[in-house]
Amino acid sequence: MSDERDGADAAGESNDGDTGGQTAVVTRPARPTGKRSRQRADDSDSADIEDADSGAVELGVDDESGKKAGKAKKAKKPTKKAGPNRNPFVFVWNYIKAVVGELRKVIWPNRKQMVSYTTVMMVFLTFMVALISFVDIGLHKLVLWVFG
Repeated sequence: MSDERDGADAAGESNDGDTGGQTAVVTRPARPTGKRSRQRADDSDSADIEDADSGAVELGVDDESGKKAGKAKKAKKPTKKAGPNRNPFVFVWNYIKAVVGELRKVIWPNRKQMVSYTTVMMVFLTFMVALISFVDIGLHKLVLWVFG
């Protein structure tokens, strides 16, 4: 089913140890999968740890001894309110920018995939319409025969 495996060796069959050390090669996809990479996830975790460490100093607690440090630092207050913008044009502009940004993240199907998906959908719809039509006609005849 997959082109990534080549021959009987990769399918799990053994030829008495004469595989020559070859294994199936799994390639990385050419397009992004939408998942965060491990490196980026590790970077964000380390940033969270650093923030947690600095929070202990801001509270005035020494991590090692559990005693109060010299002076506690106060958290900075934001100078501007973080409320919503009341200008409807700015709201619409920001919304359109967000939509365009999300659409750029979408992995669009190519022409071959689109034809394949459309064909499968049309065959499925034809089958379901035929099935429901036959059931409807059968129930119609059954009702006429019983109540006739």
